[in-house]
Amino acid sequence: MLQDKDRIFTNIYGMHDRTLAGAKARGHWDGTKDLIGLGRDKIIEIMKASGLRGRGGAGFPTGLKWSFMPKESDGRPAYLVVNADESEPGTCKDREIMRNDPHTLIEGCLIASFAMNANACYIYIRGEYIREREALQAAIDEAYEDGLLGKNAANSGWDFDLYLHHGAGAYICGEETALLESLEGRKGMPRMKPPFPAGAGLYGCPTTVNNVESIAVVPTILRRGADWFAGFGRQNNAGTKLFAISGHVNQPCVVEEAMSITFEELIETHCGGIRGGWDNLKAVIPGGSSVPCVRGENMRDAIMDFDYLRGELGSGLGTAAVIVMDKSTDIIKAIWRLSAFYKHESCGQCTPCREGTGWMMRVMDRLVKGDAEVEEIDMLLDVTKQVEGHTICALGDAAAWPIQGLIRNFRPLIEERIDQYTAKSRKPAHALAAAQ
Repeated sequence: MLQDKDRIFTNIYGMHDRTLAGAKARGHWDGTKDLIGLGRDKIIEIMKASGLRGRGGAGFPTGLKWSFMPKESDGRPAYLVVNADESEPGTCKDREIMRNDPHTLIEGCLIASFAMNANACYIYIRGEYIREREALQAAIDEAYEDGLLGKNAANSGWDFDLYLHHGAGAYICGEETALLESLEGRKGMPRMKPPFPAGAGLYGCPTTVNNVESIAVVPTILRRGADWFAGFGRQNNAGTKLFAISGHVNQPCVVEEAMSITFEELIETHCGGIRGGWDNLKAVIPGGSSVPCVRGENMRDAIMDFDYLRGELGSGLGTAAVIVMDKSTDIIKAIWRLSAFYKHESCGQCTPCREGTGWMMRVMDRLVKGDAEVEEIDMLLDVTKQVEGHTICALGDAAAWPIQGLIRNFRPLIEERIDQYTAKSRKPAHALAAAQ
């Protein structure tokens, strides 16, 4: 379990002063000039050694991603873009950083941008986050007034500008290339890759897109050292992580914990246990709505990190948005609701996603009632495989995986629902006789 002295986000609950003065009192903006003085190569080396993997869901090594940026400018500017479009159902962790601890993110933007030779950074924030935008903008204004941003930022000799861009509330803009399209003023539709953003991103210039949490932890990692951060969690799953636990627990919460903590310890320590006890646990979605659900009995001893959840349980850590469902949940209807969401948010660019998400939602709608044939379960599974991996971005995968998880783990329940509906719709024999 993580000790308080090792927490990076010390004001995640907004109980302390979120202004610049409060942030400085908690150790932020301390020696930022010296951290930048380490130089680009050294900063990237430390980030690689720390083992930090992207906190936006994909889990790609952050230091490695930074190293893809060109070492020398070819005349084009370089950009860092921070993905604050937190629209994944069940996920609410970046929001707390922006609302209560915004200076962790702003300082991280400065250091990360320097490491990638970027003189400008854009934070793209979710349309629905109104108060978070206000808090973040106020923090940016404070930093400019104090000389921490702008010309000779933090007396480092590096000129750096930070811009906040408020999105319009489309889920697809959380995909990094759709985000860039939206930022440029066009419709949020994913781009073909290659070229990757590091070669041609924002305005055709070298760009790296990182999640809020990935950037916000950077200053602390540099201050405390790569070995400190790498000391938490299992091999290749290093560091601390914000977990957002919602659903049928006694105390839903957002909490910073060490990677590779067990699911049972996470729930018992921070959430006061499962509502109705562990025997009442039906299913868990461990990483936001786009990863497959897992049966409750398989989750109790599960290790909460990227590799275990993917390798052992066929799910994923994703954004670490843990959705807990007890036995009162209609799991088929819950997955139908996610299907409806992905159908609604598909940009329509790729045929498998445009047609498949609607088709899957309609079949799921019938499965909720049981108004289907048993053979249609395999047909639905086959369609998810035709959508998965056949689209420009990962929304097709995100729409397919919850359904795959449902069929893999709860197929008998679906078949039982169909049998019940069939039995109900069959007229009794005496009614048939009377009708003749």
